[in-house]
Amino acid sequence: MPISGVDCRQNKNQREITMPYFQIKPGLFLIPLEQKLEGFDTFISSWLYRSCDLNFLVDPGPLYSIEILKKTLDELEVSHLDYILLTHIHIDHAGGTGKLLESFPEAKVICHPQGIPHLINPAKLWEGSLTVLGEIAQAYGEIVPVAKGSLVFERIIKKGSHTIEVIETPGHAPHHLSYIFPPYLFAGEVAGVYQSLNDKIYLRPATPPKFELEISLASLEKLITKQPEIICFGHYGWNEDGVKILSLAKNQLELWTKVVKEESITGKKNWENNAIERLMKEDHYFSNYRYLTKDIHTREQYFILNAIRGIVEYVNRKHNPS
Repeated sequence: MPISGVDCRQNKNQREITMPYFQIKPGLFLIPLEQKLEGFDTFISSWLYRSCDLNFLVDPGPLYSIEILKKTLDELEVSHLDYILLTHIHIDHAGGTGKLLESFPEAKVICHPQGIPHLINPAKLWEGSLTVLGEIAQAYGEIVPVAKGSLVFERIIKKGSHTIEVIETPGHAPHHLSYIFPPYLFAGEVAGVYQSLNDKIYLRPATPPKFELEISLASLEKLITKQPEIICFGHYGWNEDGVKILSLAKNQLELWTKVVKEESITGKKNWENNAIERLMKEDHYFSNYRYLTKDIHTREQYFILNAIRGIVEYVNRKHNPS
C-alpha cells in the first residue's frame, strides 16, 4: 500500500456541506462532522445525548463544521446544553468549542486539567496543529479560545438522576478523557479509529507521537474493568460490544508495536511500507482497509503513517532512553 498525503482540496463538485444525524438509541444521536477534505465525510463525529433533564455534547469538533453543527442542534430542538464533554483538546475534537459556546454560553466544558490552559490561550495549540497537520489543520479552521469560566474538570458529573464518570485515559494524548454514561462509553480515540463495514469492522490504532505503549494499554484495561456495553468513537461510529472492541484495541497495539519494532531495525529504506504489508496480513481488523472507499484510503494512508511514526519513536526511546 503506497503512502501518500491527504488531499486538502475541497470536494471536486463543490457541493454544499450538509450534516445529517443518526439516532442510535433513545436520546442518543451521532452527528457526523463532515469537512471540506476528501475522505473526511465519515471521520469526525460529535455525540449528543438529549433528555428532559440532561443535555450534553461530546467533542464539538473543529471550527469549520460548527455552524452546521449548530443548525443540526437547532433541528433537534436543542436550545440548552448542560455540558460539553471534551475527550481531548486536539483540533479535530475541540477546536470549535469556543465558537459553539457563543450559542450555548450556559454549558460547562469538561476538560482535562492539562488541557484547560491551552484552550484558554490556544496560540501554541494552533501552532502545534499547523506543524503536525499542515493543510489539514488549515482546513479545520483556527482554534477558538474558550472562556476560563466555562472550563472545569470533574471526576463525577451528577445532574438529577444522571451520573457521568470521567476517566483519565492517557495514551493517544496525555490529556485524554473517556466518559462512562451507562450503557455508553464515549471513548474518543483511546481505542483508535473505527469504521463499520456491514458485517466487518475496520480498526486502526491512533498512536501519534508521543505514544507510550504501557500507558495506552493501562488506559484500555481501566475501561475494560468498567464493562461498557456500547462504545462510541470519536472516529467514527459505535459498537454494541464495548469490552470486545477494547480488547481488540489492546491486542492491536501490541501487534503493531511488535511489527514496527521488527521492521524498523532492519534498516531498509522502505521499512514503513514493509510494516504496513505485514500488518495487512497479520491484523485481521486493519486488513479490512481494502474494503474502504478510495477517498478514505487516501485519508487513512496519511494517518497510518502518522501512527507508525508514533510507535517507532516509542521503540527508539525504549532502546535509547538517554
